[in-house]
Amino acid sequence: MPTDPVTSWNAAPDGVPGPPRAVVLGGGIGGLTAALALVRHGWRVRLYERAAALDPVGAGLAVAPNALRALDVLGLGDAVRERAAVQGEAGLRRPSGRWLARTSGAELARAFGDPVAVLHRADLVAVLAAALPDGVVRTGTPADVRDPGSADRPATVTADGHDLTADLVVAADGLRSRTRDRLFPGHPGPRYSGFTTWRTVITGGPRPVPFGETWGPGALAGLAPLVDGRVYLYASVTAPAGERAPDGDERAELLRRFGHWCAPLPQLLAAAEPDAVLRHDVYELAEPLPAFHHARVALLGDAAHAMTPFQGQGACQAVEDAVVLAHLVRPGEDPYRALPAYTAARLPRTTGVVARSRRVGRAVAVTAPPAVLLRDAALALAGRLPRAAVVRATAPTFGWRPPAAPAP
Repeated sequence: MPTDPVTSWNAAPDGVPGPPRAVVLGGGIGGLTAALALVRHGWRVRLYERAAALDPVGAGLAVAPNALRALDVLGLGDAVRERAAVQGEAGLRRPSGRWLARTSGAELARAFGDPVAVLHRADLVAVLAAALPDGVVRTGTPADVRDPGSADRPATVTADGHDLTADLVVAADGLRSRTRDRLFPGHPGPRYSGFTTWRTVITGGPRPVPFGETWGPGALAGLAPLVDGRVYLYASVTAPAGERAPDGDERAELLRRFGHWCAPLPQLLAAAEPDAVLRHDVYELAEPLPAFHHARVALLGDAAHAMTPFQGQGACQAVEDAVVLAHLVRPGEDPYRALPAYTAARLPRTTGVVARSRRVGRAVAVTAPPAVLLRDAALALAGRLPRAAVVRATAPTFGWRPPAAPAP
């Protein structure tokens, strides 16, 4: 007679304690990385994803040197590098096309071991999912924390109408995390940042396309070539929450806002597929959580520290979270006693990244002509600094090293 999957999970075989058990909520990049990191440390893991498939909503994704270093710990760094385009010469321009500042991927590589790598979000999800053992990922299955557990009691997760006990629950359930709301009901939750964003991947249009961003009053647009010849295009503007193109055509809205900016942006937008343009309002956890854990539950990724996209660190910080968490809760370590160290390691780090991204957003948001002129003058002045000085300014973000990595 086949064994009930819930019974086999909850019961130790033959009464002998097995490996520690972890339930991961959410099949995004953070959840998949956490599941893999725990498996590599000897945990028995199940990951529950509400969606019917691991079909990520998104377009391109920047994987910075700090996240590549974390993926190296899991043996996946080279697989990501093989699928990614690396930032070469890049820069920042005005809508007229005049350069404000230039940066170099080679300088980043010399300082941090890698430049920024850009790939499609689906490619990173595929790399992570392929590395997990069969049976770990359960899609189309909502799951929620029923009991966070205690020092002498496992946590309980309800999945598909069944209760599963776990030594550890990893809540990677996103911006609107139900787990976060349950653990910290007094926290105000996500706040609208004032920005809406568009993302798309474009097949046609002019080539070659340089890496870089163009900043205008209260708006930016960025371009990043992908390794397969397509181009990742993203844009942000200040706008009221919930505002959408009047006729639902977001490509037409992008052309209205950016079609008069410097080449090749108008030509690429003209080549974009209207149905492939994604638009989302940007929300952030502007007020840090008091902790990233409670009892036997750890929050990870956007559930813990949702941020604006202006440093390209949302997914990167989730990857960092996962590697640090797995390092701290290795078998033999009681997760209940180990999780305070996870909060101590990750809360200050991510709070700093969130704040730096918000500062960049404030610079993008200026719209008054005198303020735009002052901002652009400051950017141009920074662009005249030696490139090594510019690279040093990124060290607080890119210079992070995972706890399991060897010393440089």
